[in-house]
Amino acid sequence: MARKNASDDPLAPVTLAVGQEELLLDRAVREVVAAARAADADTDVRDLTPDQLQPGTLAELVSPSLFAERKVVVVRNAQDLSADTVKDVKAYLSSPAEEITLVLLHAGGAKGKGLLDAARKAGAREVACPKMTKPADRLAFVRGEFRTAGRSATPEACQALVDAIGSDLRELASAVTQLVADVEGTIDEAVVGRYYTGRAEASSFTVADRAVEGRTAEALEALRWSLSTGVAPVLITSALAQGVRAIGKLSSARGGRPADLARELGMPPWKIDRVRQQMRGWTPDGVAVALRAVAEADAGVKGGGDDPEYALEKAVVTIARAARSRGRA
Repeated sequence: MARKNASDDPLAPVTLAVGQEELLLDRAVREVVAAARAADADTDVRDLTPDQLQPGTLAELVSPSLFAERKVVVVRNAQDLSADTVKDVKAYLSSPAEEITLVLLHAGGAKGKGLLDAARKAGAREVACPKMTKPADRLAFVRGEFRTAGRSATPEACQALVDAIGSDLRELASAVTQLVADVEGTIDEAVVGRYYTGRAEASSFTVADRAVEGRTAEALEALRWSLSTGVAPVLITSALAQGVRAIGKLSSARGGRPADLARELGMPPWKIDRVRQQMRGWTPDGVAVALRAVAEADAGVKGGGDDPEYALEKAVVTIARAARSRGRA
């Protein structure tokens, strides 16, 4: 979710939404507009791009109305405003008009930094809308969506949804909305699987989970489905590597509660529980064999072999066998 500063009044004279995550930027705008229309149903909303905000335009938009109506003026991609228009905006920031809410959407970074600094110095309410590039950020986003909806979802369900949908926040938010609308009670991993069969099954992490659990046939089936639906081989080798490394890290860690191990190993507690179940049957030698298989597959899919699919199949079979090495000892 977008993070806000301490001054969190949507009707503050100026709101500064900073970042490149389009969903969060749009939500920041909608929040201000909703608050304004709750205060005045006839609020006039102007949503402008840099080419529409020419020098002098802002002064016209914020000039007093004969009917004293409330206005929301949204300026998108504020980092792209012309130098003369930036001067207009900076002048306005020093003395904002009553009943007017100015919303500046800025990508952050060096371009247009002068305007960004001026808005902050003027005390603008700031909403952070960063691009969510890390899986942990997207997982936190999904959990937040369920909390905002007032619904409970298991950690496994949240992870399965991220694995199934991918990195598009709009699609993740839409999926949460669908599940909340259609499902009663706690949303678990089985529910996510039913709704997103095909996408979830094509996940590279599903391939890795089945392999490290020693379920060879299911792992190969998931692998073939993943490849047929366009999942990049390099993503599958990455997931396999993560799965095997998690087994190795947990098997060599000291015993303790999931929360303690989570802090020590850098994994969420729910993943500690899952890996504990997956590591049954593994031996240190088996982990070493599996890691070598992953390394060979990684080289194979990056140009070191003639057939990336064969390299992946070989790795999956080797890992699944290694997962059962204790039982064969």
